[in-house]
Amino acid sequence: MPEATNNLRIISLLPSATEIIDCLGLTTALVGRSHECDYPPSVKDLPPCTAARLDSHQTSSEIDRQVEQLVQSALSIYKIDLAVLEELKPTHIVTQDQCDVCAVSFGDVIKAVGELTQSSPQIISLQPNTLGEVWQDIARVGEQLGVDAAPVLQSLWERVEACCEQTQSLTNLPRVGTIEWTEPLMAAGNWNPELVTMAGGENLLGKLGQHSPYLSWKELMTANPDVLVIMPCGFDLPRTRTETTQLAQHPQWQHLKAVQNQQVYITDGNAYFNRPGPRLVDSLEILAEILHPDLFPPRYCGTGWEIF
Repeated sequence: MPEATNNLRIISLLPSATEIIDCLGLTTALVGRSHECDYPPSVKDLPPCTAARLDSHQTSSEIDRQVEQLVQSALSIYKIDLAVLEELKPTHIVTQDQCDVCAVSFGDVIKAVGELTQSSPQIISLQPNTLGEVWQDIARVGEQLGVDAAPVLQSLWERVEACCEQTQSLTNLPRVGTIEWTEPLMAAGNWNPELVTMAGGENLLGKLGQHSPYLSWKELMTANPDVLVIMPCGFDLPRTRTETTQLAQHPQWQHLKAVQNQQVYITDGNAYFNRPGPRLVDSLEILAEILHPDLFPPRYCGTGWEIF
């Protein structure tokens, strides 16, 4: 670690922020994490500073119901352990101001920091909606923590360019639908439409830079994608298979072109597509493998994605 960063004591309240801190070489400066931070694996040994007010082991529909109930009750979905924050004496807290369903709210972080008596940490808040904004966040986190992010960003961008070089001249692109939640249906938004395009697909659901929209079965049937990629937020590969098995019970499922042509794929949406950090490049490479197996070897098959 550079000498200038030796005194850092960082708490990350967001899994993607933890991965950004890691790619900048500052993992050893982390002293606390959110309850959901799990990569790199070593951070699991750090004390969690947050907890959820909902049960993530329930079905997709039940989780959605719990979220709606908490929102209507004006309660945050996540809570901060102020005693742990006080004990850890952080110099910086990295959080987000994008989605109150995804992580602890920015307002709660501001309130908690205002109540600390043993430290006055700087808050770094992230709010990316596109791939370019993710890169900007990585650069900004590096700058505020005293690390040059340019080499990391150059390495990531080289991988993006390597993928785009192979897909940019393709014609007759597969029409792709991406699903971020299965009950109720939600399409994948924000940076995911951009990833589909870069991977050599025609994005049908969700709009670049906009939050993931609810999706009716009528809309899904009208779009009728050639390829359907399931990437539920917060779910790993086995859990995604379980949820997709339930989704497949819908009476219209068998009428989808992607289903009829065996072009439905499940992914680890928790590790990849729904974390706006360095592994979005892995997510791009996963999509490229799925859409164009003749051009891209299946390096992530079995870990990042599987055919349903």
